Amino acid sequence: MAEEMRIVLRNYGKIDPLKIDDYLAQGGYKSLEKARAMNTADLIAEVKKSNLRGRGGAGFNCGMKWSFAAGAQAEQKYVICNADEGEPGTYKDRLIMENDPHTLIEGMAICAYAIGATQGYIYLRGEYPFLVSTLNTAINQAKEKGLVKNFDIEVRSGAGAYVCGEETALIESIEGKRGEPRFKPPYPPSEGLWSKPTIVNNVETFANIPVIIEKGADWYAGIGNPAYPGTKVFTLTGDINNRTFFEVPTSTTIREIVFQFGGGIPGGKKFKAVQIGGTSGAFIPEALLDTPVAFDSMSSIGATLGSGATFVIDESRDIVDVATRIAGFFEHESCGKCAPCREGTARTAELMEKINEGRGSNKDVALLEKLGTVMSYSCLCGLGQAAPAPVLTTIKHFKADYEAKFV
Repeated sequence: MAEEMRIVLRNYGKIDPLKIDDYLAQGGYKSLEKARAMNTADLIAEVKKSNLRGRGGAGFNCGMKWSFAAGAQAEQKYVICNADEGEPGTYKDRLIMENDPHTLIEGMAICAYAIGATQGYIYLRGEYPFLVSTLNTAINQAKEKGLVKNFDIEVRSGAGAYVCGEETALIESIEGKRGEPRFKPPYPPSEGLWSKPTIVNNVETFANIPVIIEKGADWYAGIGNPAYPGTKVFTLTGDINNRTFFEVPTSTTIREIVFQFGGGIPGGKKFKAVQIGGTSGAFIPEALLDTPVAFDSMSSIGATLGSGATFVIDESRDIVDVATRIAGFFEHESCGKCAPCREGTARTAELMEKINEGRGSNKDVALLEKLGTVMSYSCLCGLGQAAPAPVLTTIKHFKADYEAKFV
């Protein structure tokens, strides 16, 4: 772990998360003070210049998004933290919130000042009830010390719907409606929560903000991959020696993630594939392991960075069976609003079950490829668009495993 670089996890293990004085002793809230002394246009320009891109999956320039909301005319604006960490194998946001909640609050407060918002929400994953008190304690401490003036933050717990990780479904949920994605445009920065300008950023994204303001955009932009600078928190699961988490510059390669930080494959077995970005991520074969984990580099090989969840499988695993289980997961989690996802995930799961049980053929594989392509272009939100990726990439890189299943 010698090459680990902690920015969002900078206070991990150094402070008591329930004691604001510990955070203040580490320089906490000084960035908020510095930000409030700046012109809001200059503040947004600094964030834009850092080229901080969303750490929740979309990879959009954070400062650019803020500028849209700042320029919108409205009597009320909102800041929402997407803490609905529903990707299996992902727990990076939990690490930040349970160990350093004030860095999230400070990042949200800086954003609120930048765009002119007075109300914020932390939309918390329903399976994290233990974090509600931690977050509320931190919010109340910041209020008592007068650090978050003119900005109220409320914690809202989700109900366990995977689709609410999509920002507009999340907004619908906060409004008390069924969690389903909206048609876009309009986008949240112009028309979001209760039709008001709204910024939705991930926990990890907000946690970067205080350090960027403290050390400057040039410092941040010089870390990792120039097109996707900074660091990324990864969580490792599966057939890996070190089932752990770490934070590394975005210039780090997939091979380093698996074999250096992850410690390689246990039991003397060989590496087969790795899935990065959560359940909706592509399966990556050994031939592509030297790809940097930066957003655009991953996109160039048909993969995603997403949440940073990293799932490794060794040579003993049946990758078709793994993909079949993932297809079943997406069928279950589809909200059903749009036909391409509602029907596509169901048909994908059926075809994968057929192949996995030895009743399939090359015609079924060809149909899966066609179906997956249609879904990736036509589904309403990221859930349906990304759902075919595990199936399509296992077909692409491990076709022989599918053919071995045929009668």
